[in-house]
Amino acid sequence: MTELPLDQVRTLLAVVDAGTFDAAAAALHVTPSAVSQRVKALEQRTGSVLVTRTKPVRVTDSGQVVVRFARRLAALERDARAELGLSGEPVRVAIAVNADSLSTWFLPALAGVTADPPICFELHREDQDRTTTLLREGRVMAAVTSSAIPVQGCSVRPLGALRYLPLAGPAFVARWVTGALREDLSTAPVVVFDDHDDLQDAFVRELGGDGASPLRHHVPASEAIVAAIEAGLGWGMVPEAQAAAGLRGGTLVPLARDRPVDVPLYWQQWKLDLPELSTVAEAVAAAASASLRSTGS
Repeated sequence: MTELPLDQVRTLLAVVDAGTFDAAAAALHVTPSAVSQRVKALEQRTGSVLVTRTKPVRVTDSGQVVVRFARRLAALERDARAELGLSGEPVRVAIAVNADSLSTWFLPALAGVTADPPICFELHREDQDRTTTLLREGRVMAAVTSSAIPVQGCSVRPLGALRYLPLAGPAFVARWVTGALREDLSTAPVVVFDDHDDLQDAFVRELGGDGASPLRHHVPASEAIVAAIEAGLGWGMVPEAQAAAGLRGGTLVPLARDRPVDVPLYWQQWKLDLPELSTVAEAVAAAASASLRSTGS
């Protein structure tokens, strides 16, 4: 491969992390023009477009290769500086995680991480089916994902299953659930996280229907989804841990007690020889073991 100038490689990584050329320029204390010139020079050297000039930028397949190299380079540089006693600055670990894990078991896992120098976490919230996209683009170093197939250059380990329960408020049930559940849920309003949230549709398909109703309320926050369901806005799939209080208090009602949905989760991370990343992985695995269900249970 043609030699890759390190200043150009670091600049590309700054653009990807910052999201725009202007933000990368501010982080690097150079002009946006200098950033653009460095990235353009790197693209000419590799013969490939590395990022699309959108806001935020999008990493191309060729760009992902260079970004992975840049991550490894940055990790090696940090290790060398630490061994030489030249750096006590915190290590930044970028992680993609789904909203329901973020709202239940994941943050306590990170709270238990101790390291010297300290670790700063940069969390990217994304659907568990899409967190691998951020890994593939080089935007994060690790991810909680529903995919057991490792992204190129990544290792994968099972974490357990996050259990979801089909729930609704009692007044909603009295109004909308009056006959066959499959038919009722095909027409009743439903609460979803976003357009990529397929849990509710999958549940109705398991019942033999075509999917949930097109009457959909989009609520992009895990705790707010529970509140929306309790308020009677619609029915939805709720993580078991978040459902406990509502079930005890009667503000949530099970729609099918014998039909929980278990979503297997996995930890994927770049194969980087980075002690801090290994420390985080072990903490996440321990918390998952204590909080998630064993796959198949």
